[in-house]
Amino acid sequence: MGLLVFVTLLWAFSFSLIGEFLSGNVDNDFAVLTRVLLGGLLFLPFTIWRGVPARLISGIMLCGALQFGVTYALLYRSFSLLTVPEVLLFTVFTPLYVTLIDDALHRQFSPGALIAAAVATLGAVIIRYDGLSQDYLTGFFMLQIANICFAAGQVGYKHLMMHATVTVPAWRTFGHFFIGALLVALPSFLLFGDTTMLPTGGLQWGILIWLGLVASGLGMYLWNRGGCQVDAGTLAVMNNALVPAGLVVNLTLWNHDAALVPLVIGGAVIASSLWINQRLRPQPVFAHP
Repeated sequence: MGLLVFVTLLWAFSFSLIGEFLSGNVDNDFAVLTRVLLGGLLFLPFTIWRGVPARLISGIMLCGALQFGVTYALLYRSFSLLTVPEVLLFTVFTPLYVTLIDDALHRQFSPGALIAAAVATLGAVIIRYDGLSQDYLTGFFMLQIANICFAAGQVGYKHLMMHATVTVPAWRTFGHFFIGALLVALPSFLLFGDTTMLPTGGLQWGILIWLGLVASGLGMYLWNRGGCQVDAGTLAVMNNALVPAGLVVNLTLWNHDAALVPLVIGGAVIASSLWINQRLRPQPVFAHP
């Protein structure tokens, strides 16, 4: 669990760095592609192919495509439609998706997760009770797709590694994760990227390098390895530890004028959905590996 805590602290600043310095200034697809390439640079030189089952390689690639490629392509776009606190709060749904996806892999169903999702949706409405714009709703549902992909990637990676028969260290195969992400990020940039919105200064490039090498490269690997060391219930809960940490960073350093009352009330309702989900779950999803 120590790895998950460390990455949570590492990622707490990422949302604000994207929202305050990159969104609207640097092309979304270029930013994601840069993070994928820089993150991959840490692992691809050490990545092995021989002796690794093709099914495991393709599975890790799929996890990377979902957890990094699709998730971040949508996440970056959401910053143009939502505030940083809203983006953070709407990632609170991810544990529900972790629960549902893991249940699906084990051929079981937890209706409590659906009830919790409905309560969390109510909390999201409260945050913008006086202005449910089309952009707001689009951003909200865009983030839910991103949350589902992020949950599917980390749960999928956990299951892959639990059943893997190879004995090579995980860092020797994690380069395949970034190859999978590249299969999404590169076509997205070629199709939708705006070359007139490339980084123009040292600050923007510095933030991209930090996000690519540290938050994405090191962070993604440590998060997934940490997820393999805990049960699915703990992994689901740790997905939301980022929300309070990220909110504290953003509200303290940048977003002093945020509408705190609806944010607090809506956030409390969303948080209660996690309690409902936990209470209605009959048992842990699976044992500690």
